[in-house]
Amino acid sequence: MSWVVRSGSRSSRSSGSRKTTRSRRASTSTGSSTGYITRRGLRMTPEDLGRAAEVLRGADRVAMACHVNPDADALGSMLGLAHHLVARGTEITCSFPNNPPNLPRWADMLPGLELLVPPNRFPRSPALMVTCDCASFDRLGMLEPSATAAKELIWIDHHRSSDGSGTIRLVDPDSSSTCELVARLIDEIGGELTRESALCLYAGLVTDTGRFQYEAVTSQTLRLAARLREHDFDHARLSQVLYEDNGAAYLRLVGRALSRLQEVPEAELVWTYLTQGDLVESGVGPGDTDDLIDVLRTAREADVAAILKQQRDGRFKVSVRSRGGHDLAVAAAAFGGGGHRLAAGYTSEHGPAGTIERLVQVLRGQPVTS
Repeated sequence: MSWVVRSGSRSSRSSGSRKTTRSRRASTSTGSSTGYITRRGLRMTPEDLGRAAEVLRGADRVAMACHVNPDADALGSMLGLAHHLVARGTEITCSFPNNPPNLPRWADMLPGLELLVPPNRFPRSPALMVTCDCASFDRLGMLEPSATAAKELIWIDHHRSSDGSGTIRLVDPDSSSTCELVARLIDEIGGELTRESALCLYAGLVTDTGRFQYEAVTSQTLRLAARLREHDFDHARLSQVLYEDNGAAYLRLVGRALSRLQEVPEAELVWTYLTQGDLVESGVGPGDTDDLIDVLRTAREADVAAILKQQRDGRFKVSVRSRGGHDLAVAAAAFGGGGHRLAAGYTSEHGPAGTIERLVQVLRGQPVTS
């Protein structure tokens, strides 16, 4: 029996994270020139991939974690790798740092939820730990101490703003998803790709690529999708629960958010916001509205779309998307956030007006006022 509780959310994507200075860094790899350069100049080389595979092949037990409020790429990459290791006889413990431990309803489609344990049962000093889809240590929340105490830490991530933490770093910001990176790692480990792994990896791949429409999608990404789809799972049902499973309350909340839509032509921006009052009145949780940004980004009048969602502590979680004209990883970093070039996020202590004023300044290349 899984320890998680269903939140009713259908959200499958996240929008970046704050950076942190608390990180474990091994010396920079000096591998092949075919390695991938991260934001900090670190390389993920074939040697790194081989070393991670060797360590995992020889491990009797592995502790695995993904980021808080896991999306399908985080949960899918973690469980996809977990299934492959379980098939090899490895003892696996998986977790994520939510309290209460809510998961969206689509997670029921992913096999392996029984591998999840609450954070307070996660190993405190694991000999080997793997993190999936975490750009920084603070995304691990209450599991961060386990990561800092781990003797060996394999850090798998594709965010451009990744800290490049861990003793073995598998970070490739050009990868479409962490699930695509995990698929490469599974191939390096060796052994047959199971149906369970394929389903989990496909869920993360399809969501983090926006159903294969984002610029990070390559021919390699599509070949991987075809390979995963060769396995026998209900593709149509998975797509339905990921993208077509809204409640009436959510749709009414979307209408409220869209009624507040504002344009800022000089910054090529459209934006809206939701307050805690909106969420409480509707009965919809903050995580249930993550896909609303994808509605905003369809506005042809703007390059950047932003949605501000008030959290319980009064601050606003800001999610931003670009059609291609702005580097949002850079914009989010100005406010302590991060993510990808076209999809990022951060947290603001200012109200909607102040938050947007500062975002506009960054988008226009102006200094941010205090």
